Amino acid sequence: MGSSPISLQTVLCAPGVRGRRATAFRKDGLTEFMQSIMFKKQELKEPFYVLDLGVVVSLFDKWTRSLPTVRPFYAVKCNPEPALLGALAALGANFDCASRAEIEAVLALGVKPDRIVYANPCKPESHIKYAASVGVNLTTFDSRDEIQKIRKWHPKCDLLLRIKAPEDGGARCPLGPKYGALPDEIAPLLQAALAAGLSVTGVSFHIGSGDTHSRAYHGAIAAAKTVFETATGLGVPKMNVLNIGGGFTADPKFDEAASVVKSALQTYFPNEPGLSVISEPGRFFAESAFTLATNVIGKRVRDELREYWINDGIYGSMNCILYDHATVTCTPLACTSNRANPTCKGLRTYNSTVFGPTCDALDTVLTGYQLPELQVNDWLVFPNMGAYTAAAGSSFNGFNTASILTHLAYCNPT
Repeated sequence: MGSSPISLQTVLCAPGVRGRRATAFRKDGLTEFMQSIMFKKQELKEPFYVLDLGVVVSLFDKWTRSLPTVRPFYAVKCNPEPALLGALAALGANFDCASRAEIEAVLALGVKPDRIVYANPCKPESHIKYAASVGVNLTTFDSRDEIQKIRKWHPKCDLLLRIKAPEDGGARCPLGPKYGALPDEIAPLLQAALAAGLSVTGVSFHIGSGDTHSRAYHGAIAAAKTVFETATGLGVPKMNVLNIGGGFTADPKFDEAASVVKSALQTYFPNEPGLSVISEPGRFFAESAFTLATNVIGKRVRDELREYWINDGIYGSMNCILYDHATVTCTPLACTSNRANPTCKGLRTYNSTVFGPTCDALDTVLTGYQLPELQVNDWLVFPNMGAYTAAAGSSFNGFNTASILTHLAYCNPT
């Protein structure tokens, strides 16, 4: 993707990025850049990420062009890498935080608290008290007990009623079973908030992470309109925020989703003065901006089957296979065994299994995957590894895959 030189310069000076080395590479030069890291750090051979800041700029430009009336609040849980947060803040994004630590991480970058939505419908009381102390004054709720906690610890906070979307859009990770008021709960919750003296300023929903059927946004926006009308009938002061949640991906489905959202907003909220429409994209900005490099630390040959061990796995970045239902892919970089042809183009491939480094047999990254003959100390490179990967890494079995180094880079637009 290309990127605006002005926006890119803004990002390079942003908190979280400023002071760290960010390397420019030519178009299609990411592989070459990763090889340079592998050669320089050959004695360590630790896994590493590359965050392409140019991709982040391009994605933000795409969002702004496609959904100009919808303000993005990046979902920090997706990937809290400080350079990504700083880049998005510099570009003008706001933030969806779900805990005290996430709020602290965003505020540490100089982001004002009015650019944060505390988008967790069930919060620890101590976190609510913290949000009140730093001026984070917008949060979500979907139960009577949450109303009472907020009334006690943050009564000046504006509330968004989180409703359950009518359908989950075929999401990788549906959220409806855990969060969202049901239709018959909406009026009682609005009445309870009103009785508690709290200000309900809008409606929130989330069709689920990684949608596949964009029509789900249409039904959810229609349901939100019904809540607005119900609130008016109950005497709730006019609401002015519609939070359409996340679920967006950066593939061609985004154009379809953006079209559905714009059409539904025009249908159900036409000429709505003072309405602020916000969203909580995470995967959209993070997934394709990160590439992961892992080192082959072991090998076994069983007839025609090749089995490889790498130094990251299910308990690290590849937790996304279990928790995010992700399908990962990789390409070889035989920097040690075949420097003349590191990408192994034209070479015979074998049915291969790729294991993670821990002693748990569950720690299996790929099975039945076609790979060329590799040797210990060669590398496997995984693209599109920014969403729900490093964020949930662990130190299980003593392999510290929760703190993999991230290198910053960008495609030079000139």
